[in-house]
Amino acid sequence: MNYNDAQKHIIHQSPAKTPSPMRLPELDAILADINRIILGKERPIRLSLACLLARGHLLIEDLPGVGKTTLAHVLARVLGLDFQRIQFTSDMLPADIIGVSIFDRDSGAFHFHPGPIFTQVVLADEINRATPKAQSALLEAMEERQVTAEGKTRVLPEPFFVIATQNPTHQIGTFPLPESQLDRFLVKIELGYPDPAAERELLAGADRRQLVADLVPRITPQRLIELQNTVRAVHASPALIHYVQTLAAYTRASPGWQEGLSPRACLALLAVARAWALLDGRDHVLPEDVQAVLHGVIAHRLRPIDDTARRDAETVAAALIEAVPLP
Repeated sequence: MNYNDAQKHIIHQSPAKTPSPMRLPELDAILADINRIILGKERPIRLSLACLLARGHLLIEDLPGVGKTTLAHVLARVLGLDFQRIQFTSDMLPADIIGVSIFDRDSGAFHFHPGPIFTQVVLADEINRATPKAQSALLEAMEERQVTAEGKTRVLPEPFFVIATQNPTHQIGTFPLPESQLDRFLVKIELGYPDPAAERELLAGADRRQLVADLVPRITPQRLIELQNTVRAVHASPALIHYVQTLAAYTRASPGWQEGLSPRACLALLAVARAWALLDGRDHVLPEDVQAVLHGVIAHRLRPIDDTARRDAETVAAALIEAVPLP
């Protein structure tokens, strides 16, 4: 199955866009604002918002210049969240991320100065240009939403998201993210080049930075937390859960991948599918929701035995959907 066939297959499986009495206008407004700035990328944008609604962290891998950093800025802006950008470099140390204690002569004591990790949205820009030691400083923050420095644990603000960008690993000066780091990201997306119509509108339109500056928050952080709690309450039937288990079991039994999907990956798939259903205005998950988000959840988790045969996530997801029967 080629890429275009995969796209058609997944789109065909997507739920119909029918009005729903549960549809939340604020979420529609957020999506509209983002799509007005990041042109022609409706599916990855929707998947990004679903990731954050599911309390997950987002990994964006793509070539420089396709809008990765802009998307992170826009998400923070429309969600009304504090934002810090960390430019990862090869000489970065964990203290540059977490913070450090500095001696104060007046008080005669050390005082902790928080690093940029202490904010609601952290943009880890070009994360794979830093060494594994610096990358590891994010592990505890992403999993436990806290950091431990100099023997003391400090809680991070709520809500807390890491949006990381990385350049393709074949580019010079990159360090591959270890599997334990990759698994902390709920979803991985790619933006890719815009289609000709979107690129023409981009070239003829206003400056993207000015458009971002003109954005106003659509919700408050407290409202975002309420929406996240709503996502957790979206119903997943026993048959739906069985479908997720069957997808995972298929990957574990297949000889094509180094490892199958883990229980954490199954939880991730359910969480993002719940958020996708909420964006459609439903209080229950359909198999089509799982299929719609599958590629974003497995993109960084399924590694082929033969790396030279690596396929794009859309194609792999389409093959899984075709191989595993619906409940």
